[in-house]
Amino acid sequence: MVRNKYLFVHFIGESEHGEQVYFSLSEDGLHWNDLNNGQPVLVSDLGEKGVRDPFLVRDEKNGCFYLIATDCRIASGKGWGVAQFEGSKDIIVWKSEDLVHWSKPWNCTVAIEESGCAWAPEAIYDEEKDAFLVFWASMTKLGNPEHKQRIFASYTKDFVTYTEPELYIERDKHVIDTDIIRIPEGYVRFSKDETTKNIRMDFGKTLDKDNFSDVHCPVLDNLYGVEGPIAFPMEDGKKWCLFVDRYAEGKGYLPLISEDVLSGEFRILEDSEYDMGQTLKRHGGILAITEDEYQRLKKAYQGE
Repeated sequence: MVRNKYLFVHFIGESEHGEQVYFSLSEDGLHWNDLNNGQPVLVSDLGEKGVRDPFLVRDEKNGCFYLIATDCRIASGKGWGVAQFEGSKDIIVWKSEDLVHWSKPWNCTVAIEESGCAWAPEAIYDEEKDAFLVFWASMTKLGNPEHKQRIFASYTKDFVTYTEPELYIERDKHVIDTDIIRIPEGYVRFSKDETTKNIRMDFGKTLDKDNFSDVHCPVLDNLYGVEGPIAFPMEDGKKWCLFVDRYAEGKGYLPLISEDVLSGEFRILEDSEYDMGQTLKRHGGILAITEDEYQRLKKAYQGE
């Protein structure tokens, strides 16, 4: 089945309604049109009553989609300290069979008891386990004197029940915002190093946490003040596009293209090569969709 169109789910910032789920469509992954007149498509009234970092995954076996997001609303005025150290241990989940009609959201506690948050959840299907690996960042001590952001992971088949969370990625300093893609050779992970404020890349033949080794990527090594990596295949199935959120400059997402993602070689696109749409898009996820799914979304949210 050909999937050469794209749906981008994201939030737009810390405004009154900015920390909810927004949709945008693209025919090539580089030029985006905001749906629903630039208003939220999904709104959480659970937990913190706001969501950030939405991520969309397709359940091939059951013919449905799950959208997961951070239960957090900075616009409430509690501040980043509370969000990290005393924040929600839940993620917020929606389910849909057609990307247009969505269930009511439900919350799932995934973080360990001592953690201060569950940030930027994502998921990838693990064929060996026949389940989705769900992973997120949590601020924890784990017996150490100081708190540190680490990536934890759990398995689920239905995004309702989860296995006991395990430590998945730990670095010398804080690590958050992990994105994982499947390539023929195995899996590539992109994660934000909270100390250097750039994106690090590693590769593993399986999803096992001890299977990964660093991939040298000069462009990413020298691109600072970015977070929220999103990688997705381009239409030809050979190139990959990596989006990074330029949060430090408040400029939103910047696309990079790689002809061979495992080589670690990326090219930053010129401003004239892409158009992110009218809204300033913040940390989200991009899903490749079919022509039918694309047209259905356009009709539902643009009246076409």
